[in-house]
Amino acid sequence: MPKLSMWKPEKGQDYNFFDNRVREMFTIGGTGVNIHKFLGADTANNDGKDSTQPSYATQSEQNIQDLLFLENRDRKYDTSVYEMRGIYNVSDIDFDLTQFGLFLQNDTLFITVHMNDMVESLGRKLINGDVIELPHMRDFYPLDSELPAALRRYYVVQDGNRAAEGFSPTWYPHLWRVKCTPLVDSQEYRSIFDQTAKKQDGSDVTGADNKLRDLLSTYKQELEINTAIITEAEKELPKSGYDTSSFFVVPTNNDGTPADPEEDSADTTTVGASSTLVTADEVPVTPSQEGYDSPGGMAGDGIAPNGYPVTPATAFPSGADIGDFVLRLDYKPNRLFRYDGKRWVKVEDAVRTSTTGGAGSTQKDGFVNNTSTYTDDDGTVRKSRQRLSDVLTPEEDN
Repeated sequence: MPKLSMWKPEKGQDYNFFDNRVREMFTIGGTGVNIHKFLGADTANNDGKDSTQPSYATQSEQNIQDLLFLENRDRKYDTSVYEMRGIYNVSDIDFDLTQFGLFLQNDTLFITVHMNDMVESLGRKLINGDVIELPHMRDFYPLDSELPAALRRYYVVQDGNRAAEGFSPTWYPHLWRVKCTPLVDSQEYRSIFDQTAKKQDGSDVTGADNKLRDLLSTYKQELEINTAIITEAEKELPKSGYDTSSFFVVPTNNDGTPADPEEDSADTTTVGASSTLVTADEVPVTPSQEGYDSPGGMAGDGIAPNGYPVTPATAFPSGADIGDFVLRLDYKPNRLFRYDGKRWVKVEDAVRTSTTGGAGSTQKDGFVNNTSTYTDDDGTVRKSRQRLSDVLTPEEDN
């Protein structure tokens, strides 16, 4: 009589018996699970010039988009949806109020599926990157009653392994257990959120906002909030730096001492229109460079102190009087000069600029926030602002 042993080197009738019973348990008591199969990294934009971002001839889950950071930022998913059965423990989702802020507890699911059923449906095991939809978790009563479709619940697989409870007496595994977290609107899952939303009857949602992103993502609301904050910030602080236009600047002599207070200046209030004390050739006293120093170096706005007139020009005018101000527009940033009788002395640079990118006339607007394009020799339109790694591509030295 041969020895009794549940273990056999090959998967025989005993294994099939246990596997069919487990499959039947999932068929009867499991919930429906829709799988969006991860096909691999989308390397269509990789031109092969960067060795760390190769272009693959075939689509595979084993391809890596960025070899330097080991990331698959752009992912491709199968347009078909695969159905199978799964089991997981349902638990209450509560906010953790013991930490600073609002943190959800128990928002991670551990879903168990039948291994052979999974392989027969997908052609492989569930892996990191697969997206799972739980149809029984659809929200048919959202707060926004005008939504055209029920809110679906998506999770993304983070890890997978054999379930400990899935080993039969034959020592062969029958179950696959995956760790899933809620799906977020990020670059990796763009193709999922770009899909057209479906109604309960299976028809497509029509209209402008008919994508899954429009129903599930908070991107639009976050963008509106961010725009409102920026608009209010620009209203309260239209320009960077310090506003010194309301300050009175005392005129000074060439040696830095205060000018004679009895001497008439643009701020003199004791001289009327009929006064004969001021002659036509009298020169008003204006603050010189030494007496008008911008605090912190971020107060330059190209405006003369005490409300004196400024002549904008691209060259110094001839016949200027002592104390005249000229704003040179051909300087970047624009530069304010004052004539002292012999030379044009720099007063300040107009470094105060709009807090909105691209709306000013400084290097921040024309260089850092450069949005212009140009056409190269072969007729290709390219962005003026490019990374050095794209412009200066090293070539192989054979």
